[in-house]
Amino acid sequence: MQNLKTVLLLGILTGLFLVVGKLLGGQTGMVIAFFFAMAMNFFAYWYSDKMALRMYNAVEIPYEEAPWLHQMVEELARKAGIPKPRIYLAPIDIPNAFATGRDPEHAAVVVTSGILQILTPEELKGVLAHEIAHIKNRDILISSIAATIGGAISMLAEMAFWSNLFGGHDEEGGGIGGIIGSILLFILAPIAAMIIQMAVSRSREFAADETGARISGCPLCLARALQKLEQAAEQLAPVAAQEINPGTAHMMIINPLKGTSLASLFSTHPPTEERIRRLYEIAKEMGQI
Repeated sequence: MQNLKTVLLLGILTGLFLVVGKLLGGQTGMVIAFFFAMAMNFFAYWYSDKMALRMYNAVEIPYEEAPWLHQMVEELARKAGIPKPRIYLAPIDIPNAFATGRDPEHAAVVVTSGILQILTPEELKGVLAHEIAHIKNRDILISSIAATIGGAISMLAEMAFWSNLFGGHDEEGGGIGGIIGSILLFILAPIAAMIIQMAVSRSREFAADETGARISGCPLCLARALQKLEQAAEQLAPVAAQEINPGTAHMMIINPLKGTSLASLFSTHPPTEERIRRLYEIAKEMGQI
């Protein structure tokens, strides 16, 4: 199923490149866009994780600086049956976390400065278990590719907009029609990006919650963490608008763009209340309530 989603997303990316290529340069532009799309697809597979890390200036945390954090991740990875992922710190105030990489052998978990300030060690362990569950369930490749696609859509739409606005329109693909088309593409690009990210099923968050809860052995720890992160996302909405790239919001454990932009209309995450309810059900099943 994940392979099918990956093929679907890459196919959509290729189609968007062809549309913009047509808008920018007619049939010749479409041919150039096709080869450019193939290069982007290659890049998305091999380097999208590095792109996500660079977006947030994330730096790898040495063992000596946080041995307790490395030991926590190592224990969770061992329980999940995967190699220990690399650990990165994103120096932003928004409390959040995400995982990235193309497979468990090339994975990383990222925590923000904000999340380290508001969660207890037990709650943080629940969050890290959730992210390791994404790695175990092999969700991270599709998430990284979706992040790359989201950024590519906006970039191409902007290219088409400015190209048609200030020249470069020929008889075949330009003129007033090209300008109107590029304006429409420019306006609709953020919406299209969010729809593509929504194609990454919401069910993967429920699955990661459940898998993570069983890995950590503490469903209620994750439930408490989600509640804190949800409250923080609402309180820090103006900050999130400045610090969070909309193209990567779907990768994070809680949607950080609560009511701050058009992205909030297309939530890529299930309702936090429902996630917490399900975690309480798991806790009951495990005899912890």
